[in-house]
Amino acid sequence: MDNQRLHGSITTGLLKPITAALSIVALLAGCGSVEAKDTVTEATSADKVVSVNVTEPSNGLLPSDTSDMSGWKIVSQLYDGLVTFDAEGNETLVEAKSITPNDDASEYTIVLKPNLTFSNGEKITADTYAKSWSFAANAANGQVGASIFEDIQGYDDLQDAEGSKAAQLSGLTVVDDTTLKVKLKASNSAFLYKIGDIAFLPMPSEVIKNPKEYGQKPIGNGPYKLKAYKSGEEIILEKDDSYKGPRKVKNAGIDFKVYQSLDAAYSDLLAGNLDVLDSIPTSALKTYQNEKNITAVSKPGPSFSAFTISQNLKHFQGEEGRYRRQAIAHAIDRENIADAIFSGTVTPATDFLAPVIKGYDTDLDADDVLTYDEAKAKELWAKADAISPWSGTFRIAYSADGTDKEWVEAAANSIRNALGIDAESYPFATSKELRSAIQERTIDAAFKSGMQSDYPHPEGYLVQAYDSSAADGKGLNNGDYKSDEFDALIDQAAAETDLDKAVSLYQQSERVLLKDMPVIPLWYTNVTAASAKGVEVNYNYMGVPEYNTIVK
Repeated sequence: MDNQRLHGSITTGLLKPITAALSIVALLAGCGSVEAKDTVTEATSADKVVSVNVTEPSNGLLPSDTSDMSGWKIVSQLYDGLVTFDAEGNETLVEAKSITPNDDASEYTIVLKPNLTFSNGEKITADTYAKSWSFAANAANGQVGASIFEDIQGYDDLQDAEGSKAAQLSGLTVVDDTTLKVKLKASNSAFLYKIGDIAFLPMPSEVIKNPKEYGQKPIGNGPYKLKAYKSGEEIILEKDDSYKGPRKVKNAGIDFKVYQSLDAAYSDLLAGNLDVLDSIPTSALKTYQNEKNITAVSKPGPSFSAFTISQNLKHFQGEEGRYRRQAIAHAIDRENIADAIFSGTVTPATDFLAPVIKGYDTDLDADDVLTYDEAKAKELWAKADAISPWSGTFRIAYSADGTDKEWVEAAANSIRNALGIDAESYPFATSKELRSAIQERTIDAAFKSGMQSDYPHPEGYLVQAYDSSAADGKGLNNGDYKSDEFDALIDQAAAETDLDKAVSLYQQSERVLLKDMPVIPLWYTNVTAASAKGVEVNYNYMGVPEYNTIVK
């Protein structure tokens, strides 16, 4: 991965409204795409279904209950939202005609385009969005994306899990069919980008009334419809001919094939049984770019990788926990793992963002907490032992159907050698099982984690993962980290309408994270992917295939 600091053409000053003719300037730079060749025509591809890899989604296919990339890949094809981001991270309008903040970014007026509908014919109005967001935010509905609505007035009133499932966010006012006013609890300049998160997608009334049922057979408004959901085998989407949105579909559908391991998916790709593989297994990273019967891709992406040490894990609480976390951060030889396991397709982390995100900084870690230092690791571990002697085995959990086995074992080995303790990998059979254990707080180990925000803004990496409001199962703060100092800085950043000043505050909040280490930063991952010869693929701002433009 290219480790240079990227500079987008980002304006400062007060936020301006988005209109159909104006898009927000790039927050994410350098994410080029693999262009489709002119020789491939719609006549040869429009009637063909494209096969791609996926793991079984952790939850049903509801936008507000999607917590993993597998679910994101599918849900994002079934639904359209107010905005989207192009390959360079520019925000553009989809179902919104305009989004206008007031002077201090504490209130937003959203005007929808006319004549919007779901695939079942139900009209999409301002009321649709208000009810979808309220459903998602309401703790009684148990949606994993709930905490992202925390900015909106009335969110706190909906955090009773035993309350009415139909209760609405008081900060949403439906002016008419096409106009929605959103009143926030405080100024938040990032809200303009946050509405690009998948949890903000609209859902039809039928889905909201029966979320468990429609998690397996969603009704969307995107370029594809669900054709078949065979759990553990495949999820097939077909082109929706009634779709009138901006995403032109160049194939007949997408066959998401469920794999238990990326090695099996890679074998299918080489054998001609899979069209697109969006992540190369670590076992093939040294060789995949030399394979003659596939088209290989490697480019910078938005993925931050880490592992989380829960605040409730034995020996990792209070001052003892801080010493141990910092010791473990020093005990991991990131450079060696990057070369030996990933063949240079990852870059050791220097912060909690990613190289393609505004605010990324190679000099943030002034105390070198993320530098491999065996002597320092032993010193910090001894300080922790003086508080409470260590006992047991340090374990890092991961899912066996992903790509993590090799690096988890290497990290555990590095920790074991540096600290002289028992450390080992802890595999779960599937990502779904691991995710369930994490969400239910039944996992008694550190666990693989990371961030790849739906919207290219520092807030997407920091608030959802570490803010107190996103803990206790209400968001993606799965280690239940809570810090008044961190929360205060994040709140200050949200209230700052000058983007450069906001970024400076986000970076200050990261320095708090470097002290507390709720997660152990590891590296930023390149987009490493491949497609069969004759298959042309673009990659979007999330570093995953732009499915609607795949042709073969």
